Amino acid sequence: MKVTWKLFLGFAILYVLLAVVYWYLGGEAVGITAMGLSGGLAGLIAFYLWFSAKRIGGILPEDNDAGEIADGAGELGFYSPHSWWPLPVALSACAAGLGLVIGWWLTIMAVGALIISIIGFVTEYEKPSAHSH
Repeated sequence: MKVTWKLFLGFAILYVLLAVVYWYLGGEAVGITAMGLSGGLAGLIAFYLWFSAKRIGGILPEDNDAGEIADGAGELGFYSPHSWWPLPVALSACAAGLGLVIGWWLTIMAVGALIISIIGFVTEYEKPSAHSH
């Protein structure tokens, strides 16, 4: 984490400077906007990495020159090996995007399907309480 946030901060500064130079040289609005937003996104990532490094102490196994691979072992999170919910979430999100091109009626149906799919995905492992009667 010593270098990561500094790297993205450098990207943010570079993109903002390029956007200013491009604007000064008479560049188009889309390019100026894209470079400015790229600088903002790189800045957000730099802030997140800096904030995370500050909270965990800034020393990671990757920063230790004498570190072993096993030093980075541990819980990474829970990933469902058999969940089908990402498929309807992705399909309904694609349909919602296509609905912006095809028509509002498809967007409304796809957003409804997307909401149902997200609820199903999030509550997949929720078990009803025995005292819910």
